[in-house]
Amino acid sequence: MQDEKEFIIQLLDSKTQNVAFQKLLRNYQKPLYNIIRTIVLNHDDTDDVLQNTFIKVHQNLKNFKGDSKLFSWMYRIAINEAITFINNKAKRNGTTSEAMQTKIVENLQSDVYFDGNEIQIKLQKAIVLLPEKQQLVFKLKYFEEMKYEYMSEILGTSVGALKASYHHAVKKIEEYLKTN
Repeated sequence: MQDEKEFIIQLLDSKTQNVAFQKLLRNYQKPLYNIIRTIVLNHDDTDDVLQNTFIKVHQNLKNFKGDSKLFSWMYRIAINEAITFINNKAKRNGTTSEAMQTKIVENLQSDVYFDGNEIQIKLQKAIVLLPEKQQLVFKLKYFEEMKYEYMSEILGTSVGALKASYHHAVKKIEEYLKTN
């Protein structure tokens, strides 16, 4: 933890912040890309959201209180940016975020960066039908293999509530896959 405090000091110090931020980008770009991609699905949109995430991180580092790990704080920003992106994209297109996500899933097969098969497309279609919170919990647990304790820290939700959300999501996905 002491190393992280020193790293944050480097990020905030005008003499060392450029080098420190480059290190931050190198260390966290891929894991943040992965979580954003599970939410927005499209590669180009993911790149845009990732860029916005790092801009927000840079702008708000001075407000980071250290109550959580730096990465947890950045993860929370990435997730919020991804959800905001989907909601704003839906609003611009005059539709709901659910309808927007359904459209994105339907276009996955034409995405050159998506290497999934028909079963993975079907899974994505099932996930889109879940309530937003269940979607997020399912994606973090299933795709990111995130532990509930860590998820709890990021999302500010109890472990029990997260387990219940995941359980309900799995049941709904199983039902969808059986009937479609």
